[in-house]
Amino acid sequence: MPKCNSLEEVREFFANDRFATENGAVIEDYGEGYSKCSLKITDRHRNALGALMGGVSFMLVDFAVAVASNWDKPDTVSLSSNITFCGTLKGETVTAEARCIKQGRSTTLYTVNVTDDVGTLIAVATMNGFRKA
Repeated sequence: MPKCNSLEEVREFFANDRFATENGAVIEDYGEGYSKCSLKITDRHRNALGALMGGVSFMLVDFAVAVASNWDKPDTVSLSSNITFCGTLKGETVTAEARCIKQGRSTTLYTVNVTDDVGTLIAVATMNGFRKA
């Protein structure tokens, strides 16, 4: 995978992450061990009770970690993950911010906060990654 040098190149590369992008995930920012991805909520993202489907938050967490760990380093995949749901969606957009807190030789550890556009903390996740290369 070539190193991406601009937001447009990062978005172009991750357009191939079709589950996330076809469900509306957008890369807002990226940097060393960091990414910020957002999603405008529609009816397709809600469960039978009208609340945000938990899988939507998890998908956005997974996508944010994928972007943060792969835009400049090859072949990092998820090893394990944990998500804690903290609040109910009150806004119209959710955002996941992934930050690397440990970069080892072959493993990584990320924390991710999922919030909505009015500041509600929706979920907090940790994700371990494994660098195949």
